[in-house]
Amino acid sequence: MKNIRYSIEDFVSETGERDLGQGVFELERDRLLEVNLDGMVWSKRGSMVAYTGGIKFTREGILEHGLGKLVKKSLTGEGVCLTKAEGQGKLYLADEGKKVSILNLENEAIFVNGNDLLAFESSISWDIRMIKRISGMMAGGLFNVKLEGTGMVAITTHHDPLTLKVTGDFPVCTDPNATVAWSGNLEPEIKTDVSLKTFVGRSSGESIQMAFRGEGFVVVQPYEEVYFQAQT
Repeated sequence: MKNIRYSIEDFVSETGERDLGQGVFELERDRLLEVNLDGMVWSKRGSMVAYTGGIKFTREGILEHGLGKLVKKSLTGEGVCLTKAEGQGKLYLADEGKKVSILNLENEAIFVNGNDLLAFESSISWDIRMIKRISGMMAGGLFNVKLEGTGMVAITTHHDPLTLKVTGDFPVCTDPNATVAWSGNLEPEIKTDVSLKTFVGRSSGESIQMAFRGEGFVVVQPYEEVYFQAQT
């Protein structure tokens, strides 16, 4: 393995902040989001790693988003825990070294797994959604967030994401633990395959799948985040 050594000057130059001029959200590194803040954004609680300028952080209030979302949050556990960042400056966000992707919505909608949502602009409206027919099938929080409107959204994945097109002729089935996001017009169904439960000594994630039918796309990652498992 190559041993790279820097002088202090070279290290500062090599690893220093870069102004890419890409807008409110830009990738400072592939696992680090830079927010050029002039106003307000929502970010995942605990994701701030640094900031410059005058920025105030406020934990979302109990009724910040209305009673309906409070009830949904109580049903899904901690789920979407947000922090409001307000002011002017540069804000740097990251989540456990996961890779960051920026999506620019233009009067569009997308569903994102609650754990994979890093930040979004205040112009984006959001709501918590539960997968239908999930009660009694899985223990934990199989929930997602629907984001819609015009503005930027940052999501995270373990390693590089893979986006699969869904068409009427080619439905897509995914492992819920590896599913990150999907287009706002799709409503996944829960598909069970009891035969896969015969694996000895393991609660197989493949025994419960998400089936996407219609026209759109679904984003998966090459990693299974086990936040929920099939009930036995």
